[in-house]
Amino acid sequence: MPSAPRPFRIDIPDADLADLTQRLDRTRWPDEIPGAGWSYGVDKTWLRELADYWRDGYDWRAHEAALNAHPQFTVDIDGQNIHFLHVRSPEPDATPLIITHGWPSTIADFRAILGPLSDPRAHGGDPADAFHVVAPSLPGYGFSGPTRERGWGVHRTARAWAELMTKLGYERYAVQGGDFGSLIAPELGRVARERVIGIHVNALAFAASPMTPDELELLDEADRERALNQERWWYGRSGYMHQMSTRPQTIAYALNDSPVGQLAWNLEWFVDYDPTQTRQTPVDRDAILTNVTIYWLTGTAGSAARLYFELGPEFRAGRPSPSGVPTAVANFPGDNAIQDLARLSHVITRWRDYDRGGHFPALQAPQELIADIREFFRPLTDTPRRTNTPTAERNH
Repeated sequence: MPSAPRPFRIDIPDADLADLTQRLDRTRWPDEIPGAGWSYGVDKTWLRELADYWRDGYDWRAHEAALNAHPQFTVDIDGQNIHFLHVRSPEPDATPLIITHGWPSTIADFRAILGPLSDPRAHGGDPADAFHVVAPSLPGYGFSGPTRERGWGVHRTARAWAELMTKLGYERYAVQGGDFGSLIAPELGRVARERVIGIHVNALAFAASPMTPDELELLDEADRERALNQERWWYGRSGYMHQMSTRPQTIAYALNDSPVGQLAWNLEWFVDYDPTQTRQTPVDRDAILTNVTIYWLTGTAGSAARLYFELGPEFRAGRPSPSGVPTAVANFPGDNAIQDLARLSHVITRWRDYDRGGHFPALQAPQELIADIREFFRPLTDTPRRTNTPTAERNH
């Protein structure tokens, strides 16, 4: 018999929190070149202040309770335990929407957008824009981890998401994703094309620079210069990706043993490398720590890193072809997707550049992200309006 979703509740033992506190107390801090700031990596003064707050001010139990306020489940799909939030709308004609996070995020990123997306009437919006929201944790991440076997890349995850939506009784649905989610969301449109209404992405991966010299020639002069600048920028900041995409197990030992090491490893993306010189909106420190704490408490830093390793063969195969599904791109500060490159793999029907927010818009610009999602899917779902109450609702 196929497995059915099981109710899930986060309940971290007190002993695990005590162990975290003790390890923070015992941190061995490295030296730092005076005045180096962020030029060699994470600034020690900045990191130490955040670690002290993690030790003495951050309240995991409060954030655990906030996450538990949303219905959560686990289910076995393709041999892997998958954790997900399932926030059903009170509107019977709501459109199903599956949203996917990336690295170093977790489903905790979505807390500010779940209510407005699922119940716009209660948040001053149009009830016609309501969604039944499904937010899975990526395989190997947090409460979906660790992965137990090879092969959990973008394509396999997209197939798992299609199966998840089938298990929930959703035959047609909308798709959204950022960072790794911006790869998985379009892939879901390829593996389940007839079921996907539309695809909305932010932090669109692999659309900021060409993959071949021929692609560079497709760009006009301004975009060619943008792409070359992006390549230079990426060269100095992609060490984490090269490590995780080639030797994820090696870094796993350090990350699984030192909470400050885990915090530093995840931190650079959340603070845009140097928080004193950025166009991005700062990420709240509690949001940073909630993500890092989930990785730490679940011991999934290593299995999350494996997604980069699994992406390697898919990346080397070249750009995938467009799915044929209408696709929207929301381009926030810190993300530099170029339309002509994006169109090589996507049917772009909407493109918006924003001057506020950042790589994690659910944390940095939630209202803008919510509005962009609503505006894109509104014409795709208005005619005709369908009833999308899940058939599995009787069970959970």
